[in-house]
Amino acid sequence: QVGDKVMVLARSGLWQEVVNVPVSQTFPMPEGMSFEEAAALLVNYITAYMILFDFGNLRPNQSVLIHMAAGGVGTAAIQLCKTVENVTIFGTASASKHDSLRESGVAHPIDYRTVDYAEEVRKVSPKGVDIVLDPLGGSDTSKAFNLLKPMGKLITYGVANLLTGQKKNLMAMAKTWWNQFSITALQLLHQNKAVCGYHLGYMDEEVELLSSVVAKLVNLYSQGKIKPKIDSVWPFDQVAEAMKQMQEKKNVGKVILVPEAPKEESKKAEN
Repeated sequence: QVGDKVMVLARSGLWQEVVNVPVSQTFPMPEGMSFEEAAALLVNYITAYMILFDFGNLRPNQSVLIHMAAGGVGTAAIQLCKTVENVTIFGTASASKHDSLRESGVAHPIDYRTVDYAEEVRKVSPKGVDIVLDPLGGSDTSKAFNLLKPMGKLITYGVANLLTGQKKNLMAMAKTWWNQFSITALQLLHQNKAVCGYHLGYMDEEVELLSSVVAKLVNLYSQGKIKPKIDSVWPFDQVAEAMKQMQEKKNVGKVILVPEAPKEESKKAEN
């Protein structure tokens, strides 16, 4: 109804003060949730939930490798893993984020910049892991597949390796594209492994499915089992700085845009 506080899903066009979205893509905010948390919840937690539970079939005593573990989907996935008993989490992130990851429940943080993460995983778990969340693409998808235990599941949901810094490096992009993982049905049969692809943006029509996932997430939020991690909040006129925060991989959690500076900052500016 008019005046309700809602969370919304939209493919694009949310970096503005007023937006139109279909009613089917709006969801009531649960009691006690801030607008910043609402902005951080849907895309990341729906993605993490469906990858881990619908595709990954995560169960007690399993192990999961989460890449970009300090990012939006990564932090959501860690929290959701903690709702299942005795799940061992491996997470890749730069060394400065490891303490934060340990606090949130990552048993084995790995600095992908200084060591081979596949080797580090095998030191702890020689057989590999049950589930790999792959937002990287390129040759990393092959490494992920090889890290799976028998009956393991690889869910690929992005190609972050195509983003190579501030300027487009066409050679690097071509190399990533060339190294993109490919496998036949017969190879899968011999390996006893699964490969899944996930893209929330192509689920616009799946209203009932998404609504059921959001209902589960709202329930988990209300129980205090999940809570969106906000890295920082930026007004629209500082969008370049907000993007830089992500590009330089400084964020732990979500970077949020708001139409204007938070009131405390406005008061400081006036003083």
